[in-house]
Amino acid sequence: MRVSTEGQAEEGYSIDAQKKLLEAWCVSKEIENYEFYIDPGFSGSNIERPALRALLEDVGKGLISHVAVYKLDRLSRSQKDTLFIIEDVLNKYGVGFVSLSENMDTSTPIGRAMLGILSAFAQLERETIKIRTRMGMRERVKSGLWMGGGKIPFGYDYDSEKGILVPNADAETVREMYRMFLSGYSPNAIALELGLSYEKLVVQILKRKTNLGVIAYKGEEYEGRHEAIVDRETFDKAMEEFARRERGNKADSPHLLSGLIYCGECMARMRYQKWGKKGYKLVCYSQQRSKPYLVHDPNCSAERVWADEVESEVISDIFSLGIEKEESEKRTVEVRESEKLERKLKRLYELWSEGNDTLIGVIKDCEERLARARKKEQRQKEKEKEEEKRQEAIGQIKGIKDLWDGLDMREKRALVRSVVDKVVIFDGKINIYYRF
Repeated sequence: MRVSTEGQAEEGYSIDAQKKLLEAWCVSKEIENYEFYIDPGFSGSNIERPALRALLEDVGKGLISHVAVYKLDRLSRSQKDTLFIIEDVLNKYGVGFVSLSENMDTSTPIGRAMLGILSAFAQLERETIKIRTRMGMRERVKSGLWMGGGKIPFGYDYDSEKGILVPNADAETVREMYRMFLSGYSPNAIALELGLSYEKLVVQILKRKTNLGVIAYKGEEYEGRHEAIVDRETFDKAMEEFARRERGNKADSPHLLSGLIYCGECMARMRYQKWGKKGYKLVCYSQQRSKPYLVHDPNCSAERVWADEVESEVISDIFSLGIEKEESEKRTVEVRESEKLERKLKRLYELWSEGNDTLIGVIKDCEERLARARKKEQRQKEKEKEEEKRQEAIGQIKGIKDLWDGLDMREKRALVRSVVDKVVIFDGKINIYYRF
């Protein structure tokens, strides 16, 4: 039993109502040994419900012969979940399923046929409700009202009575952020100056169109009824400044491994730092207090290493990658075993449907063997997929190895990032973690 809303309870779906009907059914069938599994206040859109999980565990332990519900959607409103519970769990352990409202009993051919039809309608009802909810939300936003609830944008409060956003005391902070950014401050400097937690928050606030009096919903923008914090001219200038800085950063960045280097002692990121006329060293951010949110351990004592030595080691390792071929014979055998078990299981099902109940044990054993074979096959497929990615990456590296010196820094960085996940430096050792 379950009930997710007060409205359902008022319509006759209450727990007490369901319990009385199910109890009456048990009496009519002269069933004395029964137990109630109750999930009050839970939606039927998924199966992660305490009582339902307990029920399925008891089914697996062999403690249950039948499962009865007042109505099919009390089990689940998802067609996929309903079919999974009944076909893959209840049927697997020989447990019958009964729905009082639909007069369904899965121990009969007609009951099994009705199951698919009614599950489809339960799914249709759920998705119809979802579409109506979305349509209602879109109409609300179109009229200029805020979506209600959820995360309220920085600089605003939500007036639930009027249904709109209202600028609060932080609105002036938002205006100051635009002024500072347009006068040349970096997002990190703005965060430090205004006491915000990290620079990405500054970027998010500056790029948020809610500040213009606009509401963004599902990829569309609508004119809101709330007051704008900044005017369109200021916002557009800020976006142009973002674009200008991004172009400059991409063109001027001289570093091959930017964003890929980590300190092995505290696992904070490492940055390039100019080290006199000799070049750059890689320094742990925990030792650089300019970006507090990147500090992992203020007492980190990781050694600073020369960047060109690390870059040279990484490039050398990438180009030295070898190709290891794996035989596919094992997978072929496993696929054949899986197909053989599927054919055998199909024959057993046909014999069982003709009334041969002595095959239940054989069927269960065959199902378990098939499940194991499929798992092995899946693992092998995943390995082969990873190997395909690895060979593709290595092929890409080999194809341009001779052209490396002729590539510009942007092309080199793109290549390295396509195969390297991260580089960890610890105790003088360079550990390269590849994406494959």
